[in-house]
Amino acid sequence: MGREIERILLDRGHEVRLIVDKENAHELDAGHLADVDVALEFSTPSTAYDNIRTCIASRTPVVSGTTGWTDRLADLEELCRNNGGALFYASNFSLGVNIMFRLNRRLAELMRGHEEYDVCIEETHHTEKKDSPSGTAITLADDIIARSDSKRAWINSATDDKSLLEITSYREGMIPGIHTVTYRSEDDELQLRHSITNRRTLAMGAVIAAEFVCGRTGVYTMDDLLK
Repeated sequence: MGREIERILLDRGHEVRLIVDKENAHELDAGHLADVDVALEFSTPSTAYDNIRTCIASRTPVVSGTTGWTDRLADLEELCRNNGGALFYASNFSLGVNIMFRLNRRLAELMRGHEEYDVCIEETHHTEKKDSPSGTAITLADDIIARSDSKRAWINSATDDKSLLEITSYREGMIPGIHTVTYRSEDDELQLRHSITNRRTLAMGAVIAAEFVCGRTGVYTMDDLLK
């Protein structure tokens, strides 16, 4: 993702001032961020929180797509608002996935009360992906749960308990991402499915988000970008 984002930034006429990875993590500080208009943070679940916090403390707008740590996202959103910073977070920057999010919310509303349907989510990613289930799958599940009559909770294992929304995760090869929401009854089956064929769509969305958040303050998501 980092290399793809760098290529797109340069293609769109932007300058890349700083690239940080594990070898030079100490360079992510206020001094090095002083001349940076926007930081794009795609790292690991264990480092994302501190990376974003550093950017907010340095008053550098930050776009993040790292997943697997967002139980602490609300803390950073509050810090961002209190410090007059800017934070743009998305579990997935693909335009198609974010349209799927909207379709998923609407479908969940339409399925409310139709308890004859069980719903499950499947997601497939490359073997190097750190978190499981994916942030995208969790977003899909949370949106279904929020609009469901039943008391559901998402899990990441097979179960016979029909009160639970099952997420099944697969890690195969170099697959960028496939997500499927399935409603199944004894008589029929309805699916929403999105498949990413190239990581460029994710990187392009992140760069467009960075262009959007530059010069702004506040907390933003893809819903703000797509309005």
